[in-house]
Amino acid sequence: MLTIDPRRSLLLIVDFQSRLMPAIHEGSTAVRNANRLIEAAKLIGVPRLFTEQNAKGLGATVDEVPVETDRLVHKQFFDACREDGFLDRVPHDAQIVVAGCEAHVCVQQTVLGLLSSSRKTFVVRDALGSRHPQDKETAVRRMERHGAEIVTTEMVVFEWLQTSDHAEFRRAVALIK
Repeated sequence: MLTIDPRRSLLLIVDFQSRLMPAIHEGSTAVRNANRLIEAAKLIGVPRLFTEQNAKGLGATVDEVPVETDRLVHKQFFDACREDGFLDRVPHDAQIVVAGCEAHVCVQQTVLGLLSSSRKTFVVRDALGSRHPQDKETAVRRMERHGAEIVTTEMVVFEWLQTSDHAEFRRAVALIK
């Protein structure tokens, strides 16, 4: 199947951190869309996983992103897959939907790590951020070239819903309006 299966999905939110976000080009858009994904995932029952890169240096996740501390992975590697135990939290047959910062550093390296570990990966273009737009776009192209599917927040939500008869359809659609 080419669409995202909500029963196999895992939402991965990468490094929306307090000392990093003020420098991110259109960072508020990325945060807003990440929040839409988080809320839709909760409605639809898609599990979530969060990362923080070197929290002592970059600060904790911004208050605007409702991080779930029991689902938070602290990391020093840019590629979360290199952290002990990270891939144990990512089912081998999962479809990983990825949002985060910075697109060309931690997101890209984590996505490439997931792909090299044979995980199906979807990168949410409008829920990514980098300090410079060209870094984000270059990273998106590179991730796609290596096998990541590039999607948008709205695409993900509607693929998770699958039908307008879904019990949470109205609430999920309200999130993206």
